[in-house]
Amino acid sequence: MDRRSFIKKAGLAGAGAAAASTLAAPAIAQGGKELVIVSTWPRDFPGLGTSAQRLAASITELSEGRLNTQYFAAGERVGAFDVFDEVASGNSQAYIGADYYWVGKHPSFAYFTSVPFGMTTPEWNAWLKFGGGMDLWDELSGSFGLKAVPCGSTGTQAGGWFNKEINSPDDLKGLKMRIPGLGGTVLSKLGASTVSLPGGQIYENLVSGAIEATEWVGPWNDYFMKFYEAAKYYYTGGMHEPGGGLAFGMNASWWGSLTDWEKAVVTAACHKEHADSHEEAMANNGAYLKKLVNEHGVQIRAFSDDVWDAFGDASAEVFEETRQHSPLAAKIDDAFQASLRDIGGFMSKFEVTFTNQRNRVLGL
Repeated sequence: MDRRSFIKKAGLAGAGAAAASTLAAPAIAQGGKELVIVSTWPRDFPGLGTSAQRLAASITELSEGRLNTQYFAAGERVGAFDVFDEVASGNSQAYIGADYYWVGKHPSFAYFTSVPFGMTTPEWNAWLKFGGGMDLWDELSGSFGLKAVPCGSTGTQAGGWFNKEINSPDDLKGLKMRIPGLGGTVLSKLGASTVSLPGGQIYENLVSGAIEATEWVGPWNDYFMKFYEAAKYYYTGGMHEPGGGLAFGMNASWWGSLTDWEKAVVTAACHKEHADSHEEAMANNGAYLKKLVNEHGVQIRAFSDDVWDAFGDASAEVFEETRQHSPLAAKIDDAFQASLRDIGGFMSKFEVTFTNQRNRVLGL
């Protein structure tokens, strides 16, 4: 399918039927609008960084030059954790990052990346698109002068890298770990000392001993980070990020200045990259998990039920504290938890039942 067909068919469907009825691709623009994008990821960062760069290029290509993107990786224009204020102020037009980095501004931003014991990527997508989640994200982001669109997903993330085994909740006490979002709050309640570091700073802190453990993404992304040089214990699926959704956060005034066609292009490009990044990770994780084990002697572990139960008790406290932040926080949590139980309940009876039995039969 050529680019023009993609916009007409895929992009406009994602942007909404009303827009689709009036939009047509314009001729190649003579001097397009500027779209400065700042990112939380370093340049050429495997997985997350390359996905962000691909999205920036795609917007220019799909818009046929009407939207001219300038992409700045973390530290090239502003620091990784400064992109929110950079875009809210209007100094740049958009950021690419994980919205749970902004829980210090409002804890409900975590729901639009991932929360402990929350939704997997398919569940989160369903909630956003058809369960009212996108309206809540608009309400939250709009209160800060922003407009967000999902633009990437890692799938269920690894429990993390540790320089010792975690056999009981007591092993978490005093542990110095890099883990952001509400997952970090859960670990803090269990006695860990947590920090939120940009991706480009994790390796040096782990090697130096400034931190003793870290979560990042999954085998494919983590392989290139070389965490195995300082921590050999790699834990499978963690409670903290069952989905790992990413955001293309735009200045709301800039978004409002776009034509319907331009909004459709941005939305189409973001939705395509959201799907592509998830599928790319799924395609690579298995092979890179083998490489971590076979080439670098990484030892794969899973958290015990006792540790999972401790995570669950602490998570319940974190959700209650989050709800107490504000009426909007309670409203978002109510909607999220209700959809999680509807969608997750179905998934457990159908897809989870099937995958568990398939894996048992095939010996996976």
